[in-house]
Amino acid sequence: MGLGILSASSSTLQLALLFFCWSLVCADLSYTVPEETRRQFVIGNIAKDLGIAAQRLSARKARINTEDSSKRYVDINLSTGDLTVTETMDREVLCGSRMNCVLNYELVLANPLEVHHVSIKIEDINDNAPKFLNEIITFEIHELASKGQRYPLDEAHDSDIGQNGVNGYSLEKNHHFILSVQDNKRGKKYAELVLDKELDREEQKEMDLVLTAVDGGTPQRSGTAVIHITVLDANDNVPVFTQSVYKVSLAENAPLGTEVVTVRATDADEGANGAVSYEFSSMSENVAQLFSVDKVTGEIKVRGDIDYEKETSYEIGVQAKDGSGLASTANIVIDIVDVNDNAPNIILTSLNNPVPEDTAVGAEVAIINVQDKDSGDNRQIRCSIQNNVPFKLNPSIKNYFSLVTTSPLDREKESDYNITITATDGGSPPLSSSMTIHLSVSDVNDNPPVFDEQSYSAYVAENNKAGTSICSVTARDPDWRQNGTVLYSLLPSEVNGVPVSSFLSINADTGVIHAVRSFDYEQFRSLKVQVVSRDNGSPPLSSNATVSVFITDENDNSPQILYPAPEGKSLMTEMVPKAALSGSLVSKVIAVDADSGQNAWLSYRIVKSTDPGLFSMGVHSGEIRVQRDISESDSMKQNLVISVRDNGQPPLSATCSVYLLISDNLAEVPELKDMTYEEKSSKLTSYLIIALVSVSTFFLTFIILILAVRFCRRRKPRLLFDGAVAIPSAYLPPNYAEVEGAGTLRSSYNYDAYLTTGSHTSDFKFIRSYNDSTLPAGGTLRKSPDDPFGSSFNEAHGEEIHFIPFLASLLLLDVVGEIKPLMWTETLKAWC
Repeated sequence: MGLGILSASSSTLQLALLFFCWSLVCADLSYTVPEETRRQFVIGNIAKDLGIAAQRLSARKARINTEDSSKRYVDINLSTGDLTVTETMDREVLCGSRMNCVLNYELVLANPLEVHHVSIKIEDINDNAPKFLNEIITFEIHELASKGQRYPLDEAHDSDIGQNGVNGYSLEKNHHFILSVQDNKRGKKYAELVLDKELDREEQKEMDLVLTAVDGGTPQRSGTAVIHITVLDANDNVPVFTQSVYKVSLAENAPLGTEVVTVRATDADEGANGAVSYEFSSMSENVAQLFSVDKVTGEIKVRGDIDYEKETSYEIGVQAKDGSGLASTANIVIDIVDVNDNAPNIILTSLNNPVPEDTAVGAEVAIINVQDKDSGDNRQIRCSIQNNVPFKLNPSIKNYFSLVTTSPLDREKESDYNITITATDGGSPPLSSSMTIHLSVSDVNDNPPVFDEQSYSAYVAENNKAGTSICSVTARDPDWRQNGTVLYSLLPSEVNGVPVSSFLSINADTGVIHAVRSFDYEQFRSLKVQVVSRDNGSPPLSSNATVSVFITDENDNSPQILYPAPEGKSLMTEMVPKAALSGSLVSKVIAVDADSGQNAWLSYRIVKSTDPGLFSMGVHSGEIRVQRDISESDSMKQNLVISVRDNGQPPLSATCSVYLLISDNLAEVPELKDMTYEEKSSKLTSYLIIALVSVSTFFLTFIILILAVRFCRRRKPRLLFDGAVAIPSAYLPPNYAEVEGAGTLRSSYNYDAYLTTGSHTSDFKFIRSYNDSTLPAGGTLRKSPDDPFGSSFNEAHGEEIHFIPFLASLLLLDVVGEIKPLMWTETLKAWC
């Protein structure tokens, strides 16, 4: 009962599977073509029969496949859909003696996958004549043979079938024999020689008769054999086989010489009439190459290669003949047993190569067909691929498999795959075969260029040449070809209101950044620019990096002396009291350098002096001090030539002259007309004399100026003026500006003068400057609340000197034209 239920369930499952396969295989196509048809002969139109447009065949990759990988005799024209002959077909070679000669093919269509069964039936044509196995048929007939005695004749073999096969026999006309033609159990005609008139050995001992076999084809073909008859004494017994049909099984690939079967026949006669010999009576030529029979023993052996895939069974006729020529026949049916001797054959039906790296998971990449010529379990196939690739095989129709992706592809990680497909059959032992598919992954622009660094720093010395290479940036893109080709550009921006392209340029191919023009450290010291790297993909991808360019200083600016004023600007003269002690501060040289760092470190020295050893110079402060006490023998007029040098390489320098007048009172000063300077013109001397005379005239102006100073909250004792002596003002170049506080330009040098009350010598107490040396970058001067001039003093280093009122000097310079109106305003602001 259980077996019945299982059998019913199995039948239902088979029907369901058959219906499923039928739903995938759309239709079966059958065509008929005569054998020996010429090449390119059109058998039929597959596109029309399937109802598919001919132009769709190429798009769907139509292909004719053989079911067993045998030779393909037909093919499809993808342009027209015609099924044409590609190789001439010989039905006798392909199918032998089989009545139905059919070639089976499969039409495979992709996208979607369809498989159609195509059968080609080969029609036989009469292209072979009947042929006897033995051209001479020998009989020994006893002269006492009775009338009507029958003698079986060899069958003629015709490779053609049906109507084109052997259709009849005829015998040459004679006096003793007639021919009887009949059909055997297999439906084939055979002939028997019938004794129509008794023989007379003494009248005729031997005779030859011509036997003709004809077929039923058009045109009709025929073959002949000679019947040689020797008249003997009577032999009334024929050999008799032990079996009329011998059925045996033979494994394919049996070694040569393997015994297939041994036939045996006996003859009741004695002597020569009872000696039996064996031979094949009817068989095709190709079968005759496979088997042999021993004439004496009747042993049939293998003499050729037995292949189940070529023929699954053979039927052979064996004749036993006695010594007098009497014979009988038996049939031998040999069934070939399949051996697992054929490994599976893997056929790549279609392949999409290369595969884009953005292919969706589960997309079909290739279609393969696996075939095995064996049968039964030997033909059951399973396929597999290695586990280290993102692909798998999905079984489809029959032995078709689809190769699909199992995970996303990334060309930058793996650009090529060698996929090894292994097919194994179900034989024992199993046989397997492998195929390696090389699959390339095509690039998609999915990676932007990436800079080696997100920020770059570059240094370039000022005064560089235009076109100088500053630095190089590098961005890498792992994509391929144009997707990985990187081009560089500068992101548009401005530096101090000027487009950055006016300063820098970049080589689009190499990423080398060049200076478009020469840089000046004193104008600006750094700039930042955004570099864009862009690939050539579609759409393009890009990334940015920051490049900071720092300008380094060079010693390209000489020191600029702010005080005393350069030659020709004004007359710089300062008074030194005769009572000045050693170490007293008498004046200060103020200089700046537009450079920075050590290029702006200034040093001062006296290169020429009227009285060497009288004055000393602060190397770093620029202060001029009395080196020893002043004596009466010292010259009243002192001229010092000061050199200011920076610390650059090579160093740059500037010089100035400082004029000192040693005197305690203006009354001691010689007449102005006698005070001459080698460096001043006579015209300037005249102006100075006129200015001194005019001071008393403008005394009221001095009063107003003093009131203005008091208005600026001056808290020191009132300035008293006993006389008018011209004191030159400091010359300040108006156009200097310092950047970032790295140079010396931001330093301020301020002095306050105090007039002693009740003194006719107009003594001034001069407190040293705010700075003993250059102020540090970013330094500021703070105003003391007790300082009416807005200056901070270092009381520990105060020095007393006699100084002529500063305002009088301004008035003097205004008279001689050495000061402009704007300087009055700036000077008053400074004092206030």
